Amino acid sequence: MAVRQRKKLVVVGLGMVGFAFIEKVLKLDARGREYDIVVIGEEPHLAYNRVGLTSFFAHRKVESLYLNPKQWYESQLPERKLDYNVNTTVTSIDSGKKNVTCSNGEVVPYDILVLATGSDAVVPRHTPGYDANGVFVYRTIDDLQKLIEFGEAHRDTTGLVVGGGLLGLEAGKAMLDLGCFNKVRMIEGSRWVLSRQLDKDAGGLVIKKITELGVDIVLGKRVGQVNTDEANNVVGVEFEDGEKMKCSTICFAIGIRPRDNLARSAGIKCADRGGGIIVNNDLQTSIPDIYAIGECANWEGQCFGLLAPGVEMADVLSFNLTQAKLHSPRVFKRPDLSTKLKLLGVDVASFGDYFADRDGPSHLPAKAARKPSEKQSAVKTVVHGLPEPPVPPVKALTYLDPFSHVYKKYLFTTDGKYLLGGIMIGDTSDYIRLVLTVKNQKELDVLPSQLILGAKKDGEDNADDLDDDTQVCSCHNVTKGDMVAVVKEGTCKTVGDVKACTKAGTGCGGCVPLVTTIFNKTMRSMGAEVTNYVCSHFNYSRADLYTIAMVKRLKTFPEVMREAGNDKASEGCEACKPTVGSIFASLWNKHVMDRTTHGLQETNDRFMGNIQRNGTYSVVPRVSAGEITPDKLIVIGEVAKKFNLYTKITGGQRIDMFGAKKQDLLEIWKALVEGGMESGHAYAKSLRTVKSCVGTTWCRYGVGDSVGMAVRLEERYKSIRSPHKIKGGVSGCVRECAEAQNKDFGLIATEKGFNIFVAGNGGASPKHSELLAKDLPPSEVIPIIDRYLMFYIRTADKLQRTARWLENLPDGIKYLKEVVLEDKLGICASLEAQMQELVDSFFDEWAEAIKDPAIAAKFKQFANTAESMDNMDLEEDRDQTRPVCWAEESAQEDFKGLKDRWTSTSWQPVIAASYFAGADQVANGISANIKRGDTQLALWRVKGKYYATQQMCPHKRTFALSEGFVGKEPGSEANGTTHGATNGATNGDGKPKEPCGDSTSPWVACPFHKRNFDLSSGECKSDKKLSIATFKVEERTDGLVYIKLPLVEELDRELGTKKWMVKKGEAPPSPFVELDTKIAFKGHRAKKPGVKPMMNLPMRKPVEALVNGSGGGGCGAAPDW
Repeated sequence: MAVRQRKKLVVVGLGMVGFAFIEKVLKLDARGREYDIVVIGEEPHLAYNRVGLTSFFAHRKVESLYLNPKQWYESQLPERKLDYNVNTTVTSIDSGKKNVTCSNGEVVPYDILVLATGSDAVVPRHTPGYDANGVFVYRTIDDLQKLIEFGEAHRDTTGLVVGGGLLGLEAGKAMLDLGCFNKVRMIEGSRWVLSRQLDKDAGGLVIKKITELGVDIVLGKRVGQVNTDEANNVVGVEFEDGEKMKCSTICFAIGIRPRDNLARSAGIKCADRGGGIIVNNDLQTSIPDIYAIGECANWEGQCFGLLAPGVEMADVLSFNLTQAKLHSPRVFKRPDLSTKLKLLGVDVASFGDYFADRDGPSHLPAKAARKPSEKQSAVKTVVHGLPEPPVPPVKALTYLDPFSHVYKKYLFTTDGKYLLGGIMIGDTSDYIRLVLTVKNQKELDVLPSQLILGAKKDGEDNADDLDDDTQVCSCHNVTKGDMVAVVKEGTCKTVGDVKACTKAGTGCGGCVPLVTTIFNKTMRSMGAEVTNYVCSHFNYSRADLYTIAMVKRLKTFPEVMREAGNDKASEGCEACKPTVGSIFASLWNKHVMDRTTHGLQETNDRFMGNIQRNGTYSVVPRVSAGEITPDKLIVIGEVAKKFNLYTKITGGQRIDMFGAKKQDLLEIWKALVEGGMESGHAYAKSLRTVKSCVGTTWCRYGVGDSVGMAVRLEERYKSIRSPHKIKGGVSGCVRECAEAQNKDFGLIATEKGFNIFVAGNGGASPKHSELLAKDLPPSEVIPIIDRYLMFYIRTADKLQRTARWLENLPDGIKYLKEVVLEDKLGICASLEAQMQELVDSFFDEWAEAIKDPAIAAKFKQFANTAESMDNMDLEEDRDQTRPVCWAEESAQEDFKGLKDRWTSTSWQPVIAASYFAGADQVANGISANIKRGDTQLALWRVKGKYYATQQMCPHKRTFALSEGFVGKEPGSEANGTTHGATNGATNGDGKPKEPCGDSTSPWVACPFHKRNFDLSSGECKSDKKLSIATFKVEERTDGLVYIKLPLVEELDRELGTKKWMVKKGEAPPSPFVELDTKIAFKGHRAKKPGVKPMMNLPMRKPVEALVNGSGGGGCGAAPDW
């Protein structure tokens, strides 16, 4: 059967509209797979949120503006759903051959071509001096980066914004946020700002508000020329009336013009007046199979500069290209140009026919349409000379509250029964309802006066009275029904899921409160409570358990289970045990290897080192702020050399040593401690590092002692446990070399002190931090960070980074400021006191482990012998030793069935029962790794019962099951039966039950990847292809623990370490084979023979390649289209 060839859909432009179109096509075409999409973007960036461009000044990170991370694009590549190209300009279209040519020489064929080229900021080329140094526009990230760089070099001067429309106010906020100018002025040629969206009164109120923020506004002036010095630098402007004004920087924000040059050159019909690619109702241009959407498209003589109409165009076109075979095509209709924005901190909205009182209504409800009036009288014609214009059939109702800076003007039909449009300043809480009212043209059931006073003051939008087709997010055309559907389908379980799935709230963000309300009410209507319980053993969140443990001073897991658990006697599981262990560490700061808490520790905390894939550990000593002496570097080098450890510099400015065996850890730590070092807690959910640049210690640009502050912060917060890892950073100036704005807390030095940024993180879902406080003197930094971190530790969910925690706080950063800066909850003194107690209780975990015989005794590979063995082959790579890569396949043998296949078995003593003394009183019991011949066995005693299995987890063929968490379902303790488990000692005649595999059996979670194996049946609860061998166990009166085992030879033949350890040659080929061949990679490069650095080198090949017309190709060539 022939494979249907997919059509190639080429999209030119990777802006917000182009991206919206791509997303919609991918979603609608998911089943049919009719198209392979190629998108070509001119900017060097992936699609970003242009609506939120001003936030760039706060974080200066392009990635934080991305609509989707780079991983999303790459995930589409394997199936060729989407090929994306950035920093590439399409230079021509050949509609006859149906291809486009790019600036890099690539020719891309298409079946369907969609132009989403957007618009350019208008530059007044008729104005002398428009191209001087210091003249900017406000449109792209590149524009902002240039403005930032120029502003930094021209501090304490005057910045000028020309234009008082939407772009102008955005540019004004940008120049204020830049913080470089001592004065920002705005020039507007009209009599008020936002003249296209607001009337004079509303515009006047906005002027008053933004003047209070420090922006001077000059009205009724037009720039006649830009004055420059001899070097063509801006020194000021001269207005058309001759008045002059000094400034160093000018940002023109006087409008946009559709980018239609590419279409014009291809012979596609474009509008002569105002520009734009002319499209019909299905958005097709004058040439078949070529479409235009967004700001570049001219529909019925109009181009739309707002995002919402562009997204609607994307919606219509994506539907028609994918669904029109099964459904009647959609047509683009006149869009709703209602707008709701926050400009310079001012809430502004206009909806419906908001200038109906000035220009007359564009349309009226059928019942309200005015009857034809009598002809105008001849007297009036004579008196006025011209026919008197008809009075618009509209009445305006105005509300002005000068105390709250609220202005509203709603326009009604003359009988007051229909709302036509309106303007809102200061209070826009009823915006969505009013837009719906206008759209539906329903007769009002309240008086106009009640409508204008009806805005809610309770802080939450009520979504109950909204129809499902109500547009909640105008940026992305998302209705209430869209959101309700994805929640009821089970697709979205959180507000974040709804935003990711529907894109609601990801444009301007103004609809997020209503999105949250709709989500919560939908969940409640389904009878589903929005919970964040730790696990099935507790009906409490992590924050709830923290409070319970703190108030009741609970210090053991059984105490917590008795006070708050669903089953008072339950053993818990791999979710709640480490959560409670972390809570105890945050509250009481007891050593993690203490007998009462050791069984609660996550994999890495258990032996105070990050476990690596061959079962060895990494060792990372603390290097506060990255500052280290030569003597300590020598100690690290000597330790790494003695124990053959792989070494690497970490991203947190310290040295990581890999490959340490468990039995060597104490000796390694002892050498480091004697050298003046301590644990770096790289294994813990606690403070990792506080990264720093060199600051005023050495740097000529530094304005603050970043190293000194970072050392103080790291020394203060080291070892303090938290819900997730914490990273800090301190930069000595705005150049931000320490990357403080993507840390859980970060400081940037200013001339007045430090700015504090919080709740940023990298990882799978990177997020840049938000500004908490500005220009704090160093003495005020510590109390604020104390409060912030302690509030996070108290209230965060399990394994929740600070970024997600802040997002889930009501009102986010605003609420956090109220709590930690304004003491809204009255807990700041408590937070500071608790942090100080934790700081005062510091001890070095490594040093204490070395001194404590009970802890030191745990650092053996096997509990029954001093022997050791490797669990994975090693290989040399770049002059260092590392373990080989994982094997491609899991071990899928029927290990659980071995119990029925052994030739013979007998009871064999393996270890003294005294090893398990006290196991019944501690969380997770006590476990042991037993060596029997070449086979490793895992042995546990938990709640009076013994269990034995193979030590190898078949998922990745690792040997660490004895270090895993033991779990059991709530309510299964009373009547559980377990394989080989006996209460108390026997004489050897007992016959334990065979594995039952029912819900009452406990399981062990592999510490590597949390595969859960039933300790009775051996079945894997999370992957039915996997299983483990289980064995009968009993403790006898002779003081020994016995396991019923086959002969050693048969045991090794089935489960031997040498058989199952991952070996060289089992891993897939290196992913760099092709690359190494292409670039002739041999390792560390040295000077090639014949290279003479002091002489002129030929360097001819690049030019020869161009002259010979070899064109593309090469190592970094674009994909083969």
